[in-house]
Amino acid sequence: MIRHKLSLPLALVLLATCKDNPTDVGPPNPQSVSVLTHHNDNTRAGWNDNETALTTSNVNVQQFGKLFSLPVDGDVYAQPLVVGHVPIGGGDHNVVYVATVNNTVYAFDGDNGRRYWQKSFTAPGMRPPRNTDMTGACGGTYTNFTSGIGIVGTPVIDAASGTMYFVARSTTGSQYVQHLHAASIIDGSEVTSPRLITATTSGNGDGSVSGTITFDSQKENQRQGLTLLNGIVYVSFSSHCDWGPYHGWILGYDATTLQQQVVYNDTPNGYAGGMWESGAGIAADAAGALYVVTGNGTVGDGADPTSPTNRGESALKLTPAGSTLGVTSYFTPYNYQFLNDNDVDYGTMGAFLIPNSGYYLTGGKDGNLYLLNKDAMGGFQSSSNQVQQVVVLNGSANMHCQPAYYAGSAKEFIYVWSENDPLRAIPFDRASSLLDPPNQTYGPSGPTGQSGAVLSVSSDGSKDGTGILWASYASSGDAESFVSPGILRAFDANDVTKELWNNHQNVARDGAGTYAKFSAPTIANGHVYLPTFSNRVVVYGLR
Repeated sequence: MIRHKLSLPLALVLLATCKDNPTDVGPPNPQSVSVLTHHNDNTRAGWNDNETALTTSNVNVQQFGKLFSLPVDGDVYAQPLVVGHVPIGGGDHNVVYVATVNNTVYAFDGDNGRRYWQKSFTAPGMRPPRNTDMTGACGGTYTNFTSGIGIVGTPVIDAASGTMYFVARSTTGSQYVQHLHAASIIDGSEVTSPRLITATTSGNGDGSVSGTITFDSQKENQRQGLTLLNGIVYVSFSSHCDWGPYHGWILGYDATTLQQQVVYNDTPNGYAGGMWESGAGIAADAAGALYVVTGNGTVGDGADPTSPTNRGESALKLTPAGSTLGVTSYFTPYNYQFLNDNDVDYGTMGAFLIPNSGYYLTGGKDGNLYLLNKDAMGGFQSSSNQVQQVVVLNGSANMHCQPAYYAGSAKEFIYVWSENDPLRAIPFDRASSLLDPPNQTYGPSGPTGQSGAVLSVSSDGSKDGTGILWASYASSGDAESFVSPGILRAFDANDVTKELWNNHQNVARDGAGTYAKFSAPTIANGHVYLPTFSNRVVVYGLR
């Protein structure tokens, strides 16, 4: 987690721009933790270990519930982000930032809901794309998105410069564009001109023309959260219902100028290889390496399945190599062809680096968790998986979900709650560097259809009585292609058989509306920010 105060010179300048705004509202919050990126930090483990207000004793239906809602103009696929100590509105505030599929970004007071600004980032003369614009996806009946497809991937914020980065999509109905924006967190103004996203790479793969693959702004789906690493903003792409030709791209842009610095395509001599991980961001480590899992697509080049050139159905460790990224380690399941042929692809689960370890947790539609050594992932072996560990869940656990992690005073856990499977808390043993499935704890059954739960954890370090696992999912129906009612649940992170609270216990007071598919709840400063597809973010806290 990041506690960050803007530098004094910048703060003075920004305060001057806000001097005409109304004065502060309500008492100051003693906490000012920031959540600047998807799932809290670049591990993507989803743990806020600096939460001092919410505990397993006070998160209950008597003391905890809905405080207010933040009204917005559309579905919220991007996880809400929070910045503490923002000099805005005539004071020093915790601010929550919300982006919608209509290309609108909002800045609200995180403690009282006051709106500071909102701004549309649709390109001039255009509108946000809609599901009906994806004419070839799912045979022309594309419903994975049910309305707009504007800002979808979770933005990333650089607190030092006060800049938020995100991708907005626009169309005329025939022309399609995607732009990377760098906007001020103070007023939404563009810090630099938005960058039109374009890219080419050499290759003879799907859609190539004269040996060149060109980025397609209509077909490429910017679903993953953005990653900010060493001054580069990384943006990744997948597809809309496998509508091709498409490829998995990672594009890197200078955070100051938005000049393109990196172009990587994972299947230049093949097809597909989209990167989406149920909306989770690409993970990164302190050494500057990126970690991502690719879905259906070509494996190897020609007769060599170990060639790094095409790496669909693979977990990848990528490191900067000039103007591209190099595959420095990878893992491809031995049965990748079966997975590919039957659309049981790898990479549907949000993957994360287990904090303070050398291990990367991944999963796919086959119902398996693959624990990888991040620096020696296992490569490809034709008869077996040479990885740290494989944990088998069940064949119906398709792993459209975002897992999370927590280290308590006695045990560490990874949590995963796939569709058609119960909530699982699986211990991670430091001595063996293995998960401990025989001693896992099962919570309730829950999600059905094709969308599992998105999880987050809050605690005051590893202090007993503070660890809480938060789970958001569709309470009924199949959220893959339908807008479904949602539920938010809180469990004791040390014993997930103990439910502390859920927003259906007093639904008249605490109900939120519809489930925001793959958009994790954000926990910061005594509040839980729950995105919805009901044109609002609902804010919970101690009443």
